[in-house]
Amino acid sequence: MNPVRLGYLYGFGAYLLWGFFPIYLKLLRPAGPVEILAHRIVWSVVFVALLLAAMRNIGFLRALARRPRTLAAIVVAAALIAVNWGTYIYGVNSDRVVETALGYFINPLVVVLIGVFVLRERLRPAQWAALGVGAAAVVVLTVDYGRLPYLALTLAFSFAGYGLVKKRLGLPAAEGLFVESAVLALPALAYLGWLAGRGESTFGHVSLGHTLLLVLAGAATAVPLLLFAGAANRLPLSGLGMLQYLAPILQLGCGVLIFHEPMPPARLAGFALVWVALIVFTVDAVRHTRRTRAAARTPVPVTAATR
Repeated sequence: MNPVRLGYLYGFGAYLLWGFFPIYLKLLRPAGPVEILAHRIVWSVVFVALLLAAMRNIGFLRALARRPRTLAAIVVAAALIAVNWGTYIYGVNSDRVVETALGYFINPLVVVLIGVFVLRERLRPAQWAALGVGAAAVVVLTVDYGRLPYLALTLAFSFAGYGLVKKRLGLPAAEGLFVESAVLALPALAYLGWLAGRGESTFGHVSLGHTLLLVLAGAATAVPLLLFAGAANRLPLSGLGMLQYLAPILQLGCGVLIFHEPMPPARLAGFALVWVALIVFTVDAVRHTRRTRAAARTPVPVTAATR
């Protein structure tokens, strides 16, 4: 199969799984958000360790142990993804799937914002316009909710920060997920042990199906990330950028159509402003990519000074 087509297939697979992930998380109740998070971490370590063993790729740990700065950055990445996962699980299981979807809609705008304040990047006028419309959307949604949409903002900023750290680390998907989960595994196991000691663990006490779903949380976490890595290695950034909106669209659909969460006119207006900002942002990104490619293909005229 053509590598680009295979990349789109991987990308669709990853974002489809992420898009319908709220349904999976709902099935894990009556387990609480922290218990679900702890199982997700522990079983991710187990699943990816088995995968790396099958690939005979455990040796990377020895090289990593000799890079303390990289290990410190992995701890930061692990903390950010734990915040992201925990917030998402809490949002879904407190019947706020719509707000969690908002977080992933505004994530690209937050990435641009981090680029300005952390990486000192200069924005094009259209990017500033998209950020302005996005800020207006947050104001409208704040009025509608009667509070800041803090779940959405926490998801957007934690995932954007995680992406920044991961970009600088440059670790492959499986290896990166294994180390990040391993960093979190000890506190996760300690929490699960404490929960079991209090007789409050749901693991093995609800049904066989519920127990299996908790165990499979590791695979449900790792498989989309591995598919995403496969897509990222084969697709241009513009193609991958267009695919990223599939997951929050599906999550929004789950919240409104399956879980029947309210979508009053003011909230719909706030989402509409977010979508306008994303359209401006995406169109500008596509045009900029095309101009950059065209400039790269344009031959430089040979003059006397360049001979």
